[in-house]
Amino acid sequence: MEESTPRQRDPALRVTLLPRDTNEAGTIFGGVILSLIDMAGGVEARKHANKRFVTVAMKEVAFRRPVYVGDIVSLYTRTLSVGRTSVTVKVEVEVQRRTDPAQHELVTEAEITYVAVDEQWRPIPVRD
Repeated sequence: MEESTPRQRDPALRVTLLPRDTNEAGTIFGGVILSLIDMAGGVEARKHANKRFVTVAMKEVAFRRPVYVGDIVSLYTRTLSVGRTSVTVKVEVEVQRRTDPAQHELVTEAEITYVAVDEQWRPIPVRD
């Protein structure tokens, strides 16, 4: 289990998850976390160009620890690479436990690739 002190960086997203987001085991459903990862990564991609980006790949998704109702979930992003039409982003998901607010844990990591597209959904250059 990785624990850390609060980061000196701003999250792309920060949310508290609710009972409606749970699976049959009582923890937060992985699909909810994947959706948040995709949104946070999209925010990072848009920093490179005010264009429409679509998700083309989610790779290296690692669910390391469960997320519980009431945890504060923070998603941190950084750009790994910018290609001609694509942006690849690393997303780290950390939680601040409701039961121990001083505890911060890395719970999920992912790498996502986005492609800039035009109105006909064809790839276009990230940079003009």
